[in-house]
Amino acid sequence: MFFKDFRTFETELAGRKLVVETGKMAQLAGGSCLVRYGETNVLCTATMSAKPRDGIDFFPLSVDFEEKLYAVGKVPGSFQRREGRASEKAVLASRVIDRPIRPLFPKDMRNDVGVVATVMSVDQDCSPDMVAMLGVSIALSISEIPWRGPIAGVNVGLVNGDYVINPTAKQREQSRMSLVVASTSELVAMIEAGAQEVTNDEMYNGIMFGHAENQRLVAFIQSIADAVGKAKIDFPSNDPPAEMYEAIKAFAIGDIRLALDTDDKRVRDERLKPIYEAVHAKFDAEYPDDIAKIEDCLYKTQKYVVRRWLLDDGKRVDGRGIDEIRPLNAEVDLLDRVHGSGLFTRGQTQVLTVTTLASNSMAQMLDGIDEEENKRYMHHYNFPSFSVGETRPSRGPGRREIGHGALAERALLPVIPSIEEFPYAIRLVSEVVSSNGSTSQGAICGSTLSLMAAGVPIKAPVAGISCGLVTESDRFMTMVDIQGLEDFFGDMDFKVAGTHAGITAIQMDLKIDGLTPAIIREALDKTYAARIYILDDIMLKCIPESRAELSKYAPKMLTTTIAVEKISEVIGKQGKVIQKICAECNCKIDVEEDGKIFICAVDIDDAKRALFMVETIANDPEVGSIYKGVVTRLMEFGAFVEIAPGKEGLVHISHLDIKRTERVEDVVAVGDEVIVKVREIDDQGRLNLSRRDALIEVEGLTPENTVSDAPRRSAPRHDDRRGGYDRNRGPRR
Repeated sequence: MFFKDFRTFETELAGRKLVVETGKMAQLAGGSCLVRYGETNVLCTATMSAKPRDGIDFFPLSVDFEEKLYAVGKVPGSFQRREGRASEKAVLASRVIDRPIRPLFPKDMRNDVGVVATVMSVDQDCSPDMVAMLGVSIALSISEIPWRGPIAGVNVGLVNGDYVINPTAKQREQSRMSLVVASTSELVAMIEAGAQEVTNDEMYNGIMFGHAENQRLVAFIQSIADAVGKAKIDFPSNDPPAEMYEAIKAFAIGDIRLALDTDDKRVRDERLKPIYEAVHAKFDAEYPDDIAKIEDCLYKTQKYVVRRWLLDDGKRVDGRGIDEIRPLNAEVDLLDRVHGSGLFTRGQTQVLTVTTLASNSMAQMLDGIDEEENKRYMHHYNFPSFSVGETRPSRGPGRREIGHGALAERALLPVIPSIEEFPYAIRLVSEVVSSNGSTSQGAICGSTLSLMAAGVPIKAPVAGISCGLVTESDRFMTMVDIQGLEDFFGDMDFKVAGTHAGITAIQMDLKIDGLTPAIIREALDKTYAARIYILDDIMLKCIPESRAELSKYAPKMLTTTIAVEKISEVIGKQGKVIQKICAECNCKIDVEEDGKIFICAVDIDDAKRALFMVETIANDPEVGSIYKGVVTRLMEFGAFVEIAPGKEGLVHISHLDIKRTERVEDVVAVGDEVIVKVREIDDQGRLNLSRRDALIEVEGLTPENTVSDAPRRSAPRHDDRRGGYDRNRGPRR
């Protein structure tokens, strides 16, 4: 056989065959496999550099989820017709894979490790991100790379009250939640969820349901590693020598305790500066070969202090109670001309979210490997360096910014009104103006305020809060609303967002191998209580409900539906009709294939006029209707009047005025606005109009009260709000 090391391993997952192939593709990688699940195929590889990277104080892991559009039979839409930078969904998939595998690497390793999952074929019933997570775990497990895996992950849906592992595309449409659970052989290693306001019990039971299935998959992966896995290699540890750490800790721990004991991040940072200087002055000469590790010792000392305070004394750095939330504040309408704005402040964390409304044509177009082609609700998150008191140039959103924006988007999506209820594209931008932990949850709260201030009729307000964790052997404690230092030195950042009714999003970051069921249950309960407090006592006291009216600067939207066969008439040849309506009414019009029309204008009167024009074109005028039109042509026998773009009729000379008319030019000129009444529609659909009948009905004119020698006249200009004709206001146009 050509591939002498080729092996296949097979199991079943959610009623579908899962096949793993090793020893055939990417044989030069440290570990590689092709995973086939249904007709989804993902090639997963893991490689490690031979030597540590110099001058770094972190473990350099990169995880890439690569979408190939050939996997779904598409040619990329870019100018060069090749894949460009990773899509947001690819970035999010990379993050979901990264979070459960990263804590299982040795923290003191400095060799570069690269993990790549290349999606080569996609069956929409078998999500490639879940296949990639399993494949990455297999590639790492069979490689020589030091790693304490394997892990396994599944997607859990809730369809008609039943939990479903890896739901199909149809089941995902019906599911009340999309929950990703990753596990080691014993613990829950990662949770990511979006949900339709599910209860804590529903979420907890779903997590445990997925965790149980993961145990079987972990055993399957371990069997592959036992069969074809390589021996793990040794690596040079980057940990400082124990005696060095103990010496620095003994020298600085008293000063560090004093420095950390404050609720002000700025004060803390200023207090720590002289301590760092004093430690370097004393120990640089004693450890000339390990100067770079001195700050690592200082970091570990701070971590030791914070964790001992929490575990032994129940004391938090800023003096709060374990379940006490930092001071909160909510404001709206901070910016003058935007459509909506909300500022949410929690301690020294501040997030300002701005809402922008637009026509649905401004929805984001997607060029990816799933079936979603566009989205009308977009959420972007920015984290500038000044928010943490640093100076660095802006290089655009990184993976963290994309991930936090997606988390806020997922949290709010269940309460966003449908396009039928609110026919707008919605963009939220969360600007982090100050950061001391939990900015993603601040973005969720600020976004709710901004949406309500903008007049978006959300179904319920959403708030978010984080829960931290410190563990030691079998001991653990959780605390609500962690600030930056507790995030850095703690073991978990468990973020939960939701409404009064239930959870809409979860994201869990861990620095340890995993969580027990007891920790998960406690985190869910604590975040629920905190979330309700934030909603009732802070946010709803600022703005109790969505405003009934949009900002005067926001576009106003009107919709109608016309017959599909009338679409071409509304658009006109080469788009001339619809372009004319847009220009005349200062609006934007979107026409969909099913006949739905969306008209968007800042001035509601402009939108109403455009709507009337569209409906006039699409719906044949009725005899007796009155319109305001424009004279387009003069003939000896009468004048042609356009009552809507592309919709023209004849006013015979005998129907031009109350009095007898000798010449058409004596009464109207091209460009005049006149009111007319439809008096007849002939067999060919041509309109016969009457200005005389319109004047009699609208203005009450008769031959007796009309001056016979009056000069050429046209109907008075009207500014009717509703368009069309109203007996009290006059004709529509």
